[in-house]
Amino acid sequence: MRFGVLGALTVHTAHGEPVTVTRASVRALLADLLVHRGHPVSADRLIEDLWGAKVPRDPVATLQVRVAQLRAALGDRSLVESTPAGYRLHADDVDAAEFVALTEQARATADPRAKVELLDQALALWRGPAYADFADAVFAQPAITRLTEQRLTAIEDRLGALDEHDLGELSELVSAHPMRERLRAVHMRALYRAGRQSAALESFRELGHLLRDELGIAPGPEISQLHQEILRQDPALTRPRTNLPAEVSNLIGRDAAIADVRALIDAHRLVTLTGSGGVGKTRLALGTARRLSPPDGVWLVELAAASSVAEAVLTALGVREYQELAPADLVLTALRDKQILLVLDNCEHLVAPVAELVSRLLRTAPGVRVLTTSQEPLGLPGEARYPVPPLDEAGAVRLLAERVRALGHALPDEHAVAELCQRLDCIPLALELAAARVPVLGVQELVARLDDRFKLLTEGYRDAPPRQRTLRAVLDWSWGLLSEPERTVLRRLSVHVDGCTLAAAEAVSGVDVLDQLTTLAQRSLVVVTHDPEPRYRLLESVARYSAERLVDAGEEAETRQRHQSWYLRVAEEAKDQLYGPAQHHWIAVLDRESANLRAALDSMVRDGAADSALRLANALTGYWFLRGRRSESTHALNSALALGGSPALRAQSRVWQLGLDLLAGQGGDRVAACTTALRAYEEAGDPGGLHRAQWFLGYALYTAGELTASEELVSRALAGFTDDPWGEAVALSVRADQALLRGDLATVERAGSRSARLLDQLGDRWGQSQVVSPLAALAEITGDYQRAEQLHAEGLRLAEELGLWTDVAERLTGLGRLRLLARDYRAAQDLHERAMRLAAEHSYQPGVVHAGLGLAFGARREGKLDIAEAHIHNMLEWQRDADHPPGDAVLFSELGFIAEARGEAAKALELHRKSLAAAEKVGDPRAVALAVEGLAGAHAIDGDHEHAAELLGTAAAMRANAGAPLPEGERSDVDRITDLVRRSIGEQALATAFARGRSNAD
Repeated sequence: MRFGVLGALTVHTAHGEPVTVTRASVRALLADLLVHRGHPVSADRLIEDLWGAKVPRDPVATLQVRVAQLRAALGDRSLVESTPAGYRLHADDVDAAEFVALTEQARATADPRAKVELLDQALALWRGPAYADFADAVFAQPAITRLTEQRLTAIEDRLGALDEHDLGELSELVSAHPMRERLRAVHMRALYRAGRQSAALESFRELGHLLRDELGIAPGPEISQLHQEILRQDPALTRPRTNLPAEVSNLIGRDAAIADVRALIDAHRLVTLTGSGGVGKTRLALGTARRLSPPDGVWLVELAAASSVAEAVLTALGVREYQELAPADLVLTALRDKQILLVLDNCEHLVAPVAELVSRLLRTAPGVRVLTTSQEPLGLPGEARYPVPPLDEAGAVRLLAERVRALGHALPDEHAVAELCQRLDCIPLALELAAARVPVLGVQELVARLDDRFKLLTEGYRDAPPRQRTLRAVLDWSWGLLSEPERTVLRRLSVHVDGCTLAAAEAVSGVDVLDQLTTLAQRSLVVVTHDPEPRYRLLESVARYSAERLVDAGEEAETRQRHQSWYLRVAEEAKDQLYGPAQHHWIAVLDRESANLRAALDSMVRDGAADSALRLANALTGYWFLRGRRSESTHALNSALALGGSPALRAQSRVWQLGLDLLAGQGGDRVAACTTALRAYEEAGDPGGLHRAQWFLGYALYTAGELTASEELVSRALAGFTDDPWGEAVALSVRADQALLRGDLATVERAGSRSARLLDQLGDRWGQSQVVSPLAALAEITGDYQRAEQLHAEGLRLAEELGLWTDVAERLTGLGRLRLLARDYRAAQDLHERAMRLAAEHSYQPGVVHAGLGLAFGARREGKLDIAEAHIHNMLEWQRDADHPPGDAVLFSELGFIAEARGEAAKALELHRKSLAAAEKVGDPRAVALAVEGLAGAHAIDGDHEHAAELLGTAAAMRANAGAPLPEGERSDVDRITDLVRRSIGEQALATAFARGRSNAD
């Protein structure tokens, strides 16, 4: 319901239909409840308000009747609630409440235009005097008085926010409310501005007589001061309240920034907007200033072309200079008693004199606030600094689209638009300049040409200052303000990619940089981030400009050489500590420096520095391997090897390259290639590194499915790791994986447990994550699902801490399999799908395959046979491409169970026989037992039930002999086949045939 009290009492439904309350006493009851604004009103209070001295015979009963009538009229009993404290009206929509809310919102709004709009909305709600049809009711008088006063205050607030007034309207209001001083002050000021000084003075005298005669008091200090200003004809009375230029185009993407700056201005008397050239400092300052209305106005002082700060301020204020006062003293005199906001724009070339004048001004003129824009702060006490950021991507795209649309073209909705904004650092001026080129070049061609951006972005607005008409001009302006040491550091920083540390900046610049970096950061030419230590970064346009200056200075070759040397040192230091307790730190360091490391390697390759390139590629390959970025490592190694270089370095690179090729599933004579690579490594004379090379290639061969050759290499590595605990630990981890594939559970336990202990002592979390796989698989095989889940969860935590996303995918798959065994198919599917997405995102095909196998298992157990079959065929195809036979046994077995579920006995037999052949080739008794169980199922649906029972007994014996009887979670297929046989031949015949099968196996 909508209730109206700003005029005669009205009620409307939510759809705007009028609700009639005809009986006078019921309307009075409604008005009384509305007066109390949702608070309970006692029955005694209501009875007195409604009937006064003429109380009905049974007032309580009569009141209850009126309440019932009101509820019936409103059509909703719940609106009028009976509580122990009395009756309460639930009225959430009342025009008086809306009026108060709008006036409060207007009072909190500094923008004069917005204030007037809000007050217009509020005053438009009034249809007449408040509670007009209850003007004589005693209970309504407090509400009528309160609302009437609030209305008059709103009228005064509105008039105070206006620059121009209707004298006729003002005269009527003053006549109706002759002793309201705020209203009288607006009237006096309007009369004076209309050229009627005597009328303005007469209005003040009239007010004085009324106040003395009626109240015995004198006019207040504010209106008395206005009277004195009129007497001396103060120029401020007729001067406009601002010289801010009108807004020509929309300010896009800065609403939050405006709110932040306004809050700073409220809290501080000096606020400085800093930022790089073209980032939009001036527009943000003007956009904020337009929303503020101090009593003596907002004044913009342009300093870009000024030579004297004080004279520029006086010119903006329209104050004439007097010979007896210096310009700075005259500024202080003119503003001493003013409540004003000064906007000092483009202070960077006059920072010292601006700071001097502002410092004196803040001390002597307490009503003055100052908003400055500068590429560096003023450095004064109490200064609040607001670094103006580039636009966010959404704001940048909006700005570009609007500027292109203003040129009569539409901006295509394509990925290139976002790329263009990012390449221009989302700097508003650069986007404005780019918009002028879009109609001719289109977005994609514009992006393609951005390497030559200073010749490209040259079409600025004709009325823009010269320094803002081209991108180069913007940067020329900033460059011209720098000292020579600052220029030296800035141009040498340009060789860094995606920032650098302080130590790197010093090493590569070749000079002390701290003071220069501080100044450059203050001027917003260097962006400082903390991740976690400070990093110093150049925006792309600044970097390209500085790189040109580096070439012009003849310093490029020397600076890039220092850059190569520094990052080679970082990589080699990281390589030596990448496996151990400092692993997390060094992975994070290399993550942050990835772009610089790639740039250093690229420049080494361009320079033909073969040994340096090989050293850097070899140092980084271990990190790339941990991160799962194998294609990046392969590309780096290939590029470095193509240069030549020393035999020892090339031998190391060849081992890494071959191992990565094997991990990527590349074919060829893998074993022979490993033998050749290790012979070359041994001949290069690095016996300590040889055993790690053997381990790495053994690990890679295991992943590639070359189990026998892998076992041989890992055994050789283990024999050499007598004084290398880390090498022994990771080799034992691979040994445990190999033993798992062979079904040698005792070796899995022995090798895996020792590996885990060593890695825990070393603090190598990557290694700990690796050994989770065989140990968790062992726990799962023995039915200890709780232990398996703990291991996978701990491995997941370790992998996530290090950001090892391929390992994260494997751990998610392991957890998914455990959910599958618990028959929680929904959770299993979710975990496997997450693992598959993550593996695919990092181009980790084995992880995709493993997750796909889990999805296939789950789909078959839910009866979704087509989905399961599709997953398995995808995996078989990958295994054929990768020449990876060890997984065939499980995949053929799953396809056989699918055929069995469809009743296709012959097909099931064929597939399980393929599974058996693959399992026997590998030598894993558990895989052999699985194939035999599958054959039992195929024979069972084919009617050969006794043979099926024998096969079940054979499989059970195989599992028992391997020390891995089927745990409860994996018995579903065997139990299903056993039940089918039992129903067909009976319990006794099943037991006999089962025993015969066990005996045959033994």
